[in-house]
Amino acid sequence: MSLIPIARQRSSCSGLLTTIRAKISPLRHRIAAAVVGSGVHAVMGTGGAPEGVLTAAAMRCLNGEIFARLVVSTPEHEERCRTMGITDFKKVYRAKDLAPGESIIFAATGVTDGTLMRGVRFFGDGTRTSSVIMQNQPHRIRFIDSIHVPQDANVKIRF
Repeated sequence: MSLIPIARQRSSCSGLLTTIRAKISPLRHRIAAAVVGSGVHAVMGTGGAPEGVLTAAAMRCLNGEIFARLVVSTPEHEERCRTMGITDFKKVYRAKDLAPGESIIFAATGVTDGTLMRGVRFFGDGTRTSSVIMQNQPHRIRFIDSIHVPQDANVKIRF
C-alpha cells in the first residue's frame, strides 16, 4: 500500500477546515486521526496491505475514513496482484473496500506508550497491558487495563 492518508473532517466556526496536524503512520497515530481531541488530524505514510486492512477496520469502528492505493513497482508485484484478481493498479481503496464486513471488531494492545494506550509495563512479578476493543455494530469502544501474573502461589500482586 502507498500513501495512507486518514482524515476526519473538522470544521471551525466559519465552516472551513481547521489547521491540520499530521503524523507519520504508526497504527496508533492512524487510529488517533479519527478521535476528536487527540491532536492528530491526518496521517500519511506507506505500509503493507495488512496495516491498511487493520487501519480500515479501526476507521470503520470510529466513523473515520482511509484512502489507500497499491504501489506496483516491479513485475513481481504486478503478477502477484493479477493472481489475486487485482487489475486496476490506480484504484483508491476506502475503509469499506479494505474491511468490507458488516460487523467489524478491532482489537489492539499497546506495546509502547501512545496517544490512546500505554505500553507494556513490567513490575516485580508481572506485566501490565493496556488494550482497546472497538466494534461498529453497535458502535462501542472498550479500554482494558490488565495485569498478567505467573501461576505461582508466592506471587505478590501490585497495582
